[in-house]
Amino acid sequence: MQHTALTPALRDVYDRAVLRSPGELEFHQAMSEVLESIAPVVERHPEYLESGVVELLVEPERQIMFRVPWTDDSGNVHVSRGFRVQYNSALGPYKGGLRFHPSVNLSIIKFLGFEQVFKNALTGQGIGGAKGGADFDPHGRSDGEIMRFCQSFMTELYRHLGEHTDVPAGDIGVGAREIGFLFGQYRRLTNRHESGMFTGKGVLWGGAQVRTEATGYGAVFFMDEMLAMKGDRIEGKTALVSGSGNVAIYAIEKINQLGGRAITASDSSGYIVDEAGIDLDLLKQIKEVERARISAYAERRPGARYVERGRVWDVPAQLAFPSATQNELNVDDARTLIANGVLAVSEGANMPTTPDAVALLQEAGVLFAPGKAANAGGVATSALEMSQNAARQRWDFSTSEDRLRSIMGDVHRAAYEAAEHYGAPGNYVVGANASGFRRVADAMIAQGLI
Repeated sequence: MQHTALTPALRDVYDRAVLRSPGELEFHQAMSEVLESIAPVVERHPEYLESGVVELLVEPERQIMFRVPWTDDSGNVHVSRGFRVQYNSALGPYKGGLRFHPSVNLSIIKFLGFEQVFKNALTGQGIGGAKGGADFDPHGRSDGEIMRFCQSFMTELYRHLGEHTDVPAGDIGVGAREIGFLFGQYRRLTNRHESGMFTGKGVLWGGAQVRTEATGYGAVFFMDEMLAMKGDRIEGKTALVSGSGNVAIYAIEKINQLGGRAITASDSSGYIVDEAGIDLDLLKQIKEVERARISAYAERRPGARYVERGRVWDVPAQLAFPSATQNELNVDDARTLIANGVLAVSEGANMPTTPDAVALLQEAGVLFAPGKAANAGGVATSALEMSQNAARQRWDFSTSEDRLRSIMGDVHRAAYEAAEHYGAPGNYVVGANASGFRRVADAMIAQGLI
């Protein structure tokens, strides 16, 4: 893979990291994007390279990999593989979600952890970056099977966690149910009720209002901030949303609340189009309660249609929110979006847009919000949950949402101003990476971590 935008010194950093981590393509992709984006920062501040802080940043502080044995309801033994990559703690305790999905491997966890470092820095909340998970598929498993898996997973991982060390949250395949089982096992093993230990907890036992909605809401708030810089708003516009998990559902909800019209949702089987606007109550019933396929929506909603194994990006609309998984929006999809008149893209998922697709969208003048900025609302609200736990406080929904909107405004401002400062006005990829990098790198140097 060639990286013509990398300076020779940054290419050396990249090449050495690749040699240490062969075959980890998702991690290489994430690292390349960041190193390309910080080139103007390093040019103005060569001390970041001279001190070795750049090379330190691309190497995790700690990588943990372990087996997770568990039994299904028939008594059969299965063995999954668990991971936790504690990437950087210069700004605070490690913070990042756990993902349970068959696609999980070390490369994906490292790329997610690397992204998390800069995302968390952008929030200004004083948290480091980490990520974890397992190649376990919760889909179709009973509550008992999921409980036993979570308990086995936590039996190994608990020794590496703590409210001042590493505070996990949820991600794909890990919602309030899984967090409950994980937290219960942590409490059982440690004999401590550290309410700030996990985030994404149930509201009745230490969780924060708006945490479930935060990532989706935040991606929409960031989109609205981008459009506002052009004298525009979400109101009156149609939007494409991929996925049908928490991020997608609550992005759809906030789009509708701000006067837009979300017309799609998807899962691994295909996507639905509802030109009248997604019926959110029906979508929640199918995906959150019944845990059924997205095709069930079209079966029950007059006027909606289901497209099996299609590309949601083929549907004409003005706004796009890729909110499913990494590399779901490719260069052909970008061409289609541009031809259909898309104005802006805001990443609800982590790295859902391929690098060539990002470049094409930017060249066409489409506003593009990278995930490390646009989907920072989830971890920002997790940090607010930690604050409430530490103070034994509970905020209402309105207060929490107001705080979230304010933080997303700050994240947008930081990315926008950094892009301007480093000669790439309107380039939120450069702005987000440059701003997050400087915050982490300066903290590392100040603490003598080099």
